[in-house]
Amino acid sequence: MVKPFRLARTPQILFGSGTLTDLPAIVAGYGSSLVLVTGEKSFAASPQAGRLYEQLSTRGVKIHHVTISGEPSPAIIDEAVNRMKKSGISLVVSIGGGSVMDAGKAISAMLTTDGSVTDYLEVVGEKEHPGTKVPFIAVPTTSGTGSEATKNAVISQVGKNGFKRSLRHDNFVPDMALVDPDLTLNTPPEITAAAGMDCFTQLTEAYLSTKANEYTDALALQGIMAIKRSLLRSYTHGDDIDARSDMSFAALTSGICLANAGLGAVHGLAGIIGALFDIPHGVVCGTLMAGANEESVRELRKSKNGEAALQKYSILGRLFSDTAIKRDSYYVDFFLDYLRAITYLLELPGLSSYGLTSDDLPAITAQSDVKNNPVILDRNSMEEILTRRL
Repeated sequence: MVKPFRLARTPQILFGSGTLTDLPAIVAGYGSSLVLVTGEKSFAASPQAGRLYEQLSTRGVKIHHVTISGEPSPAIIDEAVNRMKKSGISLVVSIGGGSVMDAGKAISAMLTTDGSVTDYLEVVGEKEHPGTKVPFIAVPTTSGTGSEATKNAVISQVGKNGFKRSLRHDNFVPDMALVDPDLTLNTPPEITAAAGMDCFTQLTEAYLSTKANEYTDALALQGIMAIKRSLLRSYTHGDDIDARSDMSFAALTSGICLANAGLGAVHGLAGIIGALFDIPHGVVCGTLMAGANEESVRELRKSKNGEAALQKYSILGRLFSDTAIKRDSYYVDFFLDYLRAITYLLELPGLSSYGLTSDDLPAITAQSDVKNNPVILDRNSMEEILTRRL
């Protein structure tokens, strides 16, 4: 029997190589005043950018350009919104990675609302956003966060008293996700690795989550199979469009899965670390993934209620193993071995590369949230995860 479940809304999805060519006509259908949010270099330097700008100009669309470097801060969002609030904006389009899409999502939401974006952030804000927005289209150029399919925009203030919190509302799901794998072909290997491991972590945590259901499990496993086929291939052969297409699919599915099943220990730690240190989110997720799953499996094996989660771990191991007819425990361990190997093969840096020391660990673990993890991890376990990857 399939247990009852609910699904969050998803955007209209256009997926496939070359779909960016559909964007000018789609944009023109919304009106003539566009906010275009991009990164500083990646899309602007691509051959697709010039063609897109020319086609939008031909259709009489005025472009208000916002560039994002790093993760979006409240100051960046507030400045962009204040600059364009009276410009009659008809549509916001983000073309970029997760930070660019989060920025566009936040700008779309704040163009219709007074005050600073900080006022409406979870935990740090004191106001509830009404959910109004300017229509928003997300066009990813990396395969990582799945932000093209989620209802939250992550806003960061990095520093000693920093935060990394979400602007969240059901209405903030993009109106459309236009996923063109061609746009990921020029992604550098180190970004491919970090984004890919973020995606892999999201799929795995959603699959193992205490909130998972049959629908998210099926979708997560399809995404993980794409990871198996193509994460390493896209890292070593970035011009392989088949591998890039697999990773674009995996990222999209990871966004849908996390929106419905939640995440686990890795993301609980990553959110706190990202607020305190200037470290790419995907790097944190990728470098902690093996250790976090090792600790979870260790605790599950001691628990009286760990059998169901361990069975899921064995299913993951079977996906990556070519060996048949082994005990479940073999495949659980095989999956953990695979995570250690992929961390090495993708050359993911340790946390100390970004300034973290053992003195920082108690403050990080004290604030971390692991509510959807398949097993509760205490602070000692969390510190052990971090210590292994300093």
